[in-house]
Amino acid sequence: MAQQTPTKVPVKNPASSGSVLFSFAPWIVFGVVASPSTWEYAALAALIAAVVLSGQDLLHGKFRILDAVGIVFFAVLSVLGLALNRGQLLWVETYAQVISSGVVAVVALGSLLVDPFTAQYARESTPREMWDSPVFLHINRVLTAAWGTVFALITVSTWSAVRFPSQDDWLNWVIPVALLVWVVRFTARYPETYKTRAVGRAPQESTVRP
Repeated sequence: MAQQTPTKVPVKNPASSGSVLFSFAPWIVFGVVASPSTWEYAALAALIAAVVLSGQDLLHGKFRILDAVGIVFFAVLSVLGLALNRGQLLWVETYAQVISSGVVAVVALGSLLVDPFTAQYARESTPREMWDSPVFLHINRVLTAAWGTVFALITVSTWSAVRFPSQDDWLNWVIPVALLVWVVRFTARYPETYKTRAVGRAPQESTVRP
């Protein structure tokens, strides 16, 4: 008698755009507020947001790499703003947004080598037995790659704004906002789209055993 073992598909979304956005909120706050004259305030505001949104979870051992990196990054920037004079911090004033976006891109893409950062959120709403599912892993790799790529593109865009100040509005605002809107929508849609395809392929991919 043949028995089929179907492809495991998570019941719930592997990652919700809302939960991921909570971790990105401090970085977005910094990107919106930071400018040559306000980056210190932006760093402090982002640090407060990071602590409020994720500090309690970290204290209770719920580690998310983007949250931890955000608290450390904005704390360092805040300390630098207090400890050093304006001349010593000219490079920060000029490249604050570039640096912050670059850090996010490195963290997101780097996490693909160990544990895709979106999986840390997805596990909170997905049964444990699904965590090693090929579908769960694939979706979170794709979502993590999407966020990392978007912030890499934002890094290039904000760096270009420094080099071409006449295009500041497009490079510092229009393009980054459009990329963020796209990746949020992609995060909301892609899991269900891929799971639907995976369910459709399950009979062909199943293993037949006696």
